Amino acid sequence: MALCAFSFPAFVNRAAASDPQKSSSFTSHLPGGTDLLFHPLQKLNQVRKRPGGVYASLSGGAEYHSQRPATPLLDTINYPIHMKNLSVKELKQLADELRSDVIFNVSNTGGHLGSSLGVVELTVALHYVFNAPKDKILWDVGHQSYPHKILTGRRDRMHTMRQTNGLAGFTKRSESEYDCFGTGHSSTTISAGLGMAVGRDLKGERNNVVAVIGDGAMTAGQAYEAMNNAGYLDSDMIVILNDNKQVSLPTATLDGPIPPVGALSSALSRLQSNRPLRELREVAKGVTKQIGGPMHELAAKVDEYARGMISGSGSTLFEELGLYYIGPVDGHNIDDLVAILKEVKSTKTTGPVLIHVVTEKGRGYPYAERAADKYHGVAKFDPATGKQFKGSSATQSYTTYFAEALIAEAEADKDIVAIHAAMGGGTGLNLFLRRFPQRCFDVGIAEQHAVTFAAGLACEGLKPFCAIYSSFMQRAYDQVVHDVDLQKLPVRFAMDRAGLVGADGPTHCGAFDVTFMACLPNMVVMAPSDEAELFHMVATAAAIDDRPSCFRYPRGNGVGVQLPPGNKGVPLEIGKGRVLIEGERVALLGYGAAVQSCLAAASLLESHGLRLTVADARFCKPLDHNLIRKLSKSHEVLITVEEGSIGGFGSHVAQFLALDGHLDGKVKWRPLVLPDRYIDHGSPADQLAQAGLTPSHIAATVFNVLGQKREALQIMSSRN
Repeated sequence: MALCAFSFPAFVNRAAASDPQKSSSFTSHLPGGTDLLFHPLQKLNQVRKRPGGVYASLSGGAEYHSQRPATPLLDTINYPIHMKNLSVKELKQLADELRSDVIFNVSNTGGHLGSSLGVVELTVALHYVFNAPKDKILWDVGHQSYPHKILTGRRDRMHTMRQTNGLAGFTKRSESEYDCFGTGHSSTTISAGLGMAVGRDLKGERNNVVAVIGDGAMTAGQAYEAMNNAGYLDSDMIVILNDNKQVSLPTATLDGPIPPVGALSSALSRLQSNRPLRELREVAKGVTKQIGGPMHELAAKVDEYARGMISGSGSTLFEELGLYYIGPVDGHNIDDLVAILKEVKSTKTTGPVLIHVVTEKGRGYPYAERAADKYHGVAKFDPATGKQFKGSSATQSYTTYFAEALIAEAEADKDIVAIHAAMGGGTGLNLFLRRFPQRCFDVGIAEQHAVTFAAGLACEGLKPFCAIYSSFMQRAYDQVVHDVDLQKLPVRFAMDRAGLVGADGPTHCGAFDVTFMACLPNMVVMAPSDEAELFHMVATAAAIDDRPSCFRYPRGNGVGVQLPPGNKGVPLEIGKGRVLIEGERVALLGYGAAVQSCLAAASLLESHGLRLTVADARFCKPLDHNLIRKLSKSHEVLITVEEGSIGGFGSHVAQFLALDGHLDGKVKWRPLVLPDRYIDHGSPADQLAQAGLTPSHIAATVFNVLGQKREALQIMSSRN
């Protein structure tokens, strides 16, 4: 497979005759103008600094504007079509204004900042060269899509980002026709883009498909599966590899940045293609004869670009997979980006092309450029000083409590090791890494590998804790079933972000883990009701050495209970729950964080003359049969409450009640679960209300089951 030759004379004639802008843009890349290419002697990790084009006054001692700078050019751009007549010089100004707009918008809403700042020039170039939404532009993960949203008709709604009824933090098909594919998880866009390209071909259409994917997302196997298939199918598409040397999210530890994990990061620094580009070289020779040296120099540079600029030998991995490799390209040089994208777009290619673009995460905002995590995800902040306005709390996050509990266990047991998938900060395992650098493994964005890697460790007698977000565990389910549970290997799964997650929305909502874990025959399934219980469940998992186990815990902070001495939990009796409040008539059986809502509902109902029993199940599998029998026999109503989907804890309780004959009598059972739909991003309180799982909803359910409809309405109306 080869990229067909660029017809330089025809290109010049066509540009000059039909589009003066193209002509001026093209000639600006001739010798005497800006170089078309990333200079071969320039080191990739040395990103050129260029001052922005729009300024507001800086406050004393600050390194950025305290007031939003004027954006006269961006103010004229509502959709990409409004960019088409801009000169390259104006595109640079647009990029500067767009960058400041992103900074000030995110400063008011919080969100993903560093990744969006890194692709400002790339976003401008893509929407300038291509014709979205007819041309499909896919953003892998989607957390870098803020500039894209601003340029595609959503600038006036950026202040609603990640808020209830506002814009999503990722691309979302229902939000805009310019979001051709919804994202949130990584490494999907090459697969989706290939499907779109093949669909286009089958329908006889002629639009372009561009998939933008980061070097971090390239660590996942799906990206390679897709590239392998793309090389075989040979449909025309463009893959843009956004290489910002941040393979983990983020790569920072508590003591500063660490090199990106895996061999991929070093391979990207050595990439070159030595394929004989016969067509390009023949064109270069022909051009020399026709118009002399200057044009020959340009053609030769394109030849160099396509072969890669770094010393080495052999073809690139991408070429072996069947993609034509171009790069590396300076991702902050709009001249280069526009020229290369125009050429690739206008050339009649045969098959997929990969353009390797080197960017700097956090580009253009001094505090982000210096920060170890490049301000990957931020709370609201002061643009002038970079100071984030993080709310104070008397307790720490469940994530931190998990890390402290695991460290305490590892202090006492040298066989305990920890694994995460490029989420050292998000899982808290950076704390573990500081204490045990040889016993913590970041495998990249590769959850499938993480699980089977942990299984291998378990085979050798180690005690692996695999910390993966609940929603990301979905990506590794076959490995959980086949490689761990079927073989009864004692891998411990710590599933953070269980239940509703607020601003990150349905892509990161941990709704399904109880359902898909508790159906596995050998899995022990637990959920702590508070932070002290989390310490005990970490200890319990460490003690379980004959089968796999898992425990889920929510996003957010602990409730303020007393922690065990020395942060060292005590192993729980497997399958044993506990009664927290003894009451009558109605029993609330909560699972995990929902227990706190049950306690709040019981307090609410006590003022109405009802004293409820509240129990903490602790385990979904194995269930505490004796506890459930006791509750069902001594109460008129049994209500199970969980922040999970249909088919989870409540379903297991119902299965037992039915088989044990308890549903044949007078007890009334009601399950409270997440509704059978996806709940959009918003505040945690709004999401919980939409789900019907607030204390008021639980209390109203109690009244309804008891036939007290008026009281149910009153308690719901009083919450508004």
